[in-house]
Amino acid sequence: MTMSSSKVRWFRDLRATDVAVVGGKNASLGEMVSALSGQGVKVPDGFALTVEAYREALAASDAWPKLAALLDGVGANDVRRLAVAAAEARAIVYAATGTDQIRTMLVENYRKLEAIYGARVAVAVRSSATAEDLPTASFAGQHDSFLNVRGVTHLEEACRRCFASAFTDRAIVYRNANGFDHLKVGLSVGIMKMVRSDRAASGVAFTLDTESGFRDVVLVTGVWGLGESIVQGKVDPDEFHVHKPTFRSGRRCVLSRSLGGKQQQLVYGTDADAGSTFYVETPAEKRDRFCITDAEVLELTACALRIEEHYSRLAGEPRAMDIEWAKDGPDGALFIVQARPETVISRRSPSLIETYRVRSAVAPLIEGRAVGERAASGKVYHVASPADLAGFPPGGVLVASSTSPDWEPAMKRAAAIVTDRGGRTCHAAIVAREHGIPAIVGAAEATTRLVQGGHVTVSCAEGETGRVYPGEQPIEIIARDVADLPRPRTPVMVNLGNPDLAFRTAMRPNDGVGLARMEFIINQHIGVHPMALARPERVTDQADREQIAKLTRNFDDPKDFFIQRLSEGIGTIGAAFHPKPVIVRLSDFKTNEYAKLLGGRGFEPREENPMLGFRGASRYTHPAYADGFALECAALRRVREDMGLENVRIMVPFCRRVEEGAQVIAALEKNGLKRGEKGLEVYVMCEIPNNIIQIDAFSRLFDGFSIGSNDLTQLVLGVDRDSSMVSFEFDERDPGVLEMLRQAIEGAHRNGRHVGICGEAPANYPEVASFLTRLGIDSISVNPESVAQTMEVVFRAEA
Repeated sequence: MTMSSSKVRWFRDLRATDVAVVGGKNASLGEMVSALSGQGVKVPDGFALTVEAYREALAASDAWPKLAALLDGVGANDVRRLAVAAAEARAIVYAATGTDQIRTMLVENYRKLEAIYGARVAVAVRSSATAEDLPTASFAGQHDSFLNVRGVTHLEEACRRCFASAFTDRAIVYRNANGFDHLKVGLSVGIMKMVRSDRAASGVAFTLDTESGFRDVVLVTGVWGLGESIVQGKVDPDEFHVHKPTFRSGRRCVLSRSLGGKQQQLVYGTDADAGSTFYVETPAEKRDRFCITDAEVLELTACALRIEEHYSRLAGEPRAMDIEWAKDGPDGALFIVQARPETVISRRSPSLIETYRVRSAVAPLIEGRAVGERAASGKVYHVASPADLAGFPPGGVLVASSTSPDWEPAMKRAAAIVTDRGGRTCHAAIVAREHGIPAIVGAAEATTRLVQGGHVTVSCAEGETGRVYPGEQPIEIIARDVADLPRPRTPVMVNLGNPDLAFRTAMRPNDGVGLARMEFIINQHIGVHPMALARPERVTDQADREQIAKLTRNFDDPKDFFIQRLSEGIGTIGAAFHPKPVIVRLSDFKTNEYAKLLGGRGFEPREENPMLGFRGASRYTHPAYADGFALECAALRRVREDMGLENVRIMVPFCRRVEEGAQVIAALEKNGLKRGEKGLEVYVMCEIPNNIIQIDAFSRLFDGFSIGSNDLTQLVLGVDRDSSMVSFEFDERDPGVLEMLRQAIEGAHRNGRHVGICGEAPANYPEVASFLTRLGIDSISVNPESVAQTMEVVFRAEA
């Protein structure tokens, strides 16, 4: 190997084993070019200045003893001393790396890039440390990178500044925290042909869900322009989830999507020679649509899976990956510009369940996107610039428009972090996850609505939506080791309506979903009455018409809005628990609840007792709702057929008569959901005494029963549970109710049908769970927080 080749290596000559030679980032780029370029993974061409070039330059200038003296005893708590020492260290490295030899190597190899791509080709200049992008430490954002660099003079300047960034404040703190010797960590610099994503889009993909750690999805995030805006938290990105198992089986479909604000985009500066980039406001038209198509999401997913599979083979164990991508504006091609092991979520202990609960009786001050699942209280401290960091108190709630890697020493001391902007892959989110700090990003107006010095409680324990409450609200922390949890023979399932909680709930002990409430998804994720979308011309209220038009503006047909939103909500739950059974109950709003949906007042009758009125099965074939039911069926068909989630079963609620049940079965078939076809099972709620009295007849129509103990108790005892005057009479333990439970279980088994329960009785009263277990019930479904307790009760009852 010549002297030049030992100090310069092209990506095609590198492999993952070359970390000591060119650092983690460059070694990974070389691995992808060498091993995956033939599998459709495109990586821009480029070369690296090696660690040897860095070390030799510092040795030649006698820099090592000076650096050792400067950094001796420097810690994160003395912010001012850290800043002074780091600045001096960077100056030493910058001066040492301005050698003729380094310049000559840059000229020679940059000319080769020009020969391929044209004169003054724009390149990205990126730092790559030997302790970077490792399975146990990412060093994400610790060192500097420079974009849109043209010409040898600016290339040399960028390389020197990259070498000097080995001693940024944040890198020093990170190495101290992770036990790395400052002087033993080497730095390489990668020079890569720029992808013109300033004219298109870019983003980050993870081969797991970044909040829950759920491993069966790929998360793709994206923004318009260069990808630094995501990392810096300047914008709220678009997000997409894709389910790995069904994708691999050939069902190529986006599982869910979220339209981000994409407030700004990072583009090339007007003076290209300066290597400059700057932010521009994103036009409203571009903010209002996704930055990549579904086909591009799926192409990125395919790349992400190939990368994950390859790196897992190299590691000899499953290896979740953090991948940066960029779309080239001129030709539309998608490139991978970085891949590294995900080092935070994937290292969590799967055996320990730690649940945070915030019980607040007051409304939140603001909401945003939750990062993590924890909660914390503290005093608000606004940080508008680096100058504010010195006074940041340990245990404070850091509030900012967005954060910067330079802020990390202070961020680590925060009880919580709240930002106006940013998505789940921004810098604030990355730091928060790594240090177990609850954070809320994309919380618009946080910097104006949260008062300096005010006490607040930051909750990330309520699903994907994070909330900031005034004052110090009570926070309950429940820790449980899964290894200590007994697993009964009787399946214990979960009741779930919120897709935002699906991934984290699925990772805890369970046997599937016994009740997925469709109406929760309609209410929270759609908000519009199904008939108002099926028959928009019948909506008379002008304000409602305008709001519906705004919600459905990106769809050719308003019905498609409902079908997409509902199918993605159901699909997320189905995917989270796949291949375990997920029983989805058809919508069971009462008329007064339906009327509250946007556009709903004109479609619902006014009833004196909605509890016993136009609800459940009676709606599905009635002319007043048949068109709305067709949309529910279309969504379910998309989940099972397009998404490939055939573990999703259907359940009919509040079916009063056998004839009514037959009509619903026929309506399902008419809408493309034929019982028994492609394994489709249709259950019925057993919540009306007639369901039990005529259980033999109902068994001929349905594949199984799920006892709804709430409605059943109400109807057996003749008690309106919503009436405060008689609610004290409502008791699932009444002998008459228990007798009905016995008859339901025995009747279902007599007919060879599955029978479970999805009411609250087993969770509220352990003796009811024991009673049902002794009767041989086939499954018990409770709310997620009650699963562990119910498993213990059932296990004891089986003994």
